[in-house]
Amino acid sequence: MESLNLLILLALAHFVCDFVLQSDRMAVEKIPGRDDTLHWSWWLGSHAATHGLAVALLTGVPLLGLMETSLHAIIDWLKIRCRFTLVLDQSLHLLCKLIWVLLLIKF
Repeated sequence: MESLNLLILLALAHFVCDFVLQSDRMAVEKIPGRDDTLHWSWWLGSHAATHGLAVALLTGVPLLGLMETSLHAIIDWLKIRCRFTLVLDQSLHLLCKLIWVLLLIKF
């Protein structure tokens, strides 16, 4: 039950980070070529780091937060390059949360 609760918290935190904490400017300027104020990589990196911080705080494992930061940035970059649908994008992000919980169970 504890693992299920953590998975739910991670999913809820994901939606807060992706839709509440991500500003319109960040959503646009994290796209290469649409960056006006900062290089797109700064926008994408800071957005991904928000997710990483949430994972680190909820799991108590900073390394998982770093892994989340990296994978979130890769998935968002691929979404832009490969034109993922929102459903595929969100499914991949939530799959990461499931992987973090499974890693915590295993180790």
